Amino acid sequence: MHATLAPEETVILNDAESRFELRTDGKLSVVEFQRRGDRTLALTHTEVPEELEGQGVGSRLVRGVFDYVRANGLNVIPLCPFVVAFLHRHPEYIADIQPEHQRRFTVQ
Repeated sequence: MHATLAPEETVILNDAESRFELRTDGKLSVVEFQRRGDRTLALTHTEVPEELEGQGVGSRLVRGVFDYVRANGLNVIPLCPFVVAFLHRHPEYIADIQPEHQRRFTVQ
């Protein structure tokens, strides 16, 4: 599965602010990250404006982040509770998690 974004929606890397951004109806949603070496991003916080909550904006944003991660040969450490919940619902992205963190998401 890939991000389904409206034509005007694009997930953008804002490296200067250490976050990914998505504008929806003029409002900014973000996933904040910390770089861990050259190939790993620790996803630390997701924020969606209250008036956009429950409309799938956060999920579209996180999908866009994972699309970027895959396209650039990176992996993630999911520290943000929203990202963790997303991964439980979308196991197709578990391969993009840093290997030592994948066991949290595998069915025993």
